[in-house]
Amino acid sequence: MEKKEPIDKRSKADRVLRMYDLLMRGKVINKAAAGQKFGVDEKTIQRDLDDIRCYLNERVNDFGIQNELIYDRRKNGYRLEQEEGMRFSNEEVLAITKILLDSRAFTKDEMMQMLDKLIECCVPPQNQSLVSELIANERYHYIEPQHHRVFIDKMWQIGQAIHEKKCIEIGYERTKDKKVVKRKVEPQAILFSEFYFYLAANIEGIDKEKAFDVANDAFPTIYRIDRILELQVLDEHFNIPYKDRFEEGEYRKRIQFMYGGKLQRTKFWYKGTSVEAILDRLPTAKILKEENGKFLISAETFGKGIDMWLRSQGDYVEVVKN
Repeated sequence: MEKKEPIDKRSKADRVLRMYDLLMRGKVINKAAAGQKFGVDEKTIQRDLDDIRCYLNERVNDFGIQNELIYDRRKNGYRLEQEEGMRFSNEEVLAITKILLDSRAFTKDEMMQMLDKLIECCVPPQNQSLVSELIANERYHYIEPQHHRVFIDKMWQIGQAIHEKKCIEIGYERTKDKKVVKRKVEPQAILFSEFYFYLAANIEGIDKEKAFDVANDAFPTIYRIDRILELQVLDEHFNIPYKDRFEEGEYRKRIQFMYGGKLQRTKFWYKGTSVEAILDRLPTAKILKEENGKFLISAETFGKGIDMWLRSQGDYVEVVKN
């Protein structure tokens, strides 16, 4: 004897919301199957679908979002034809998952959850297994960062504090000696570079003469967010005149190596095979001249991080003394 699926008795509102959720996830609704599932006849399901269609039409008028409920004869049911401009394509989702995996910015559990949600929410059901297969090897061999810390909640708190211009108090684990120091700061921006998220912030109540190499440094200090062990958003607001506002886009071009310090200009000869890679690595870089396949390049960066990077390029780079 065939086992019947139990009837899911719900109110009209619950039933419509359930079907709408299924449609938004790319599922197909067959009226007979839905009627049997919810314990109602096909005419009732048709009225529910008509209500969903009316709601979708109202969304077009209110928000300009064009999602259409259509009958798919091949699949013998109703599905949602979503506006293409509002969704990621399969190709875009694949590219995003590859970038996310390569960032190695999160613990393994966090990364796997993000990938699952991204594929589930953004890829049509018929292509989900293909996208999952294309990244399966990288998922299996994913290596999480050595700090093994979950910090997304702190990053969101910092983002809200930046938006509301609120000071924050942090307990920060220093790199050099692992000592946790207290700092009261004015958060300016969240940045990402090579496996880590960073906070750019102005420090309050510290003797810069003793604490910093550049005592009169007017630019924000850089903190790795995973090293922020304690965080409290204060009720105290800070104010920065518009003309003095922190422009993270311009700052980001010059702080490729996440080292604080004064702005400096560096010149070097590049003798490698791909000058485009150098220009991409240093957004402020300019080619001053070319001689016999060598390029004289000038770049503006903050701090001494560029010195270590240039040394890592070996014989491909020759620094020009100022």
